[in-house]
Amino acid sequence: MSCPPEITIRPYEQLSDEKALWKCKQAFERELGAKTGDAEKSDLYQSKLTATYHDRWLAWVSHCVGIDPGCIAVAMIDDHTEVCDHPTVNNINKLNNDRNGTKTAKTNTLVGYAFLLPELFGFIWDAAVLNELYVAPSYRGEGVADALFEAILTIAREQTLPVNRLVLDVDPKNDRARAFYDRHGCDRWGEMLTRSL
Repeated sequence: MSCPPEITIRPYEQLSDEKALWKCKQAFERELGAKTGDAEKSDLYQSKLTATYHDRWLAWVSHCVGIDPGCIAVAMIDDHTEVCDHPTVNNINKLNNDRNGTKTAKTNTLVGYAFLLPELFGFIWDAAVLNELYVAPSYRGEGVADALFEAILTIAREQTLPVNRLVLDVDPKNDRARAFYDRHGCDRWGEMLTRSL
């Protein structure tokens, strides 16, 4: 399945992507808590999303990207929106003039991410470790998760690992995620899933 044409898969860039990545991380945690457990699990996952957790998680992201710049892949919507004398446009990264003289603002919206732990962490499971993969609900089933997973497999294949495989943890109640990883050739390995690289 190919990704929609308006989606670009690229490495995470801290300066431009940090706020949007955090929003996706919050959505990931809230959905995981709400859809794979009871009210207690949902409350637990919601309650951990504090300012301290925010700061520590983003510091960890920064540390991981500092070690391995490609370890987080993001899915971005590339959108060019016409600007008509309005001084404020959300998320403007670049203002261009097209050949007709009309100004367009390039806006980028992050709709998903995949987080592969840097090679340094390969000794945790003697393999590459996929920490998280999340896609916004409106882009599920559109090939975005497939493209993110392929991007992560490419990075994982470049790691020097004790065993040439990828491991990940999927909640047993997350049927959609299990079906996705089954389709991508992942096998059960105890409580984990694994895939040869």
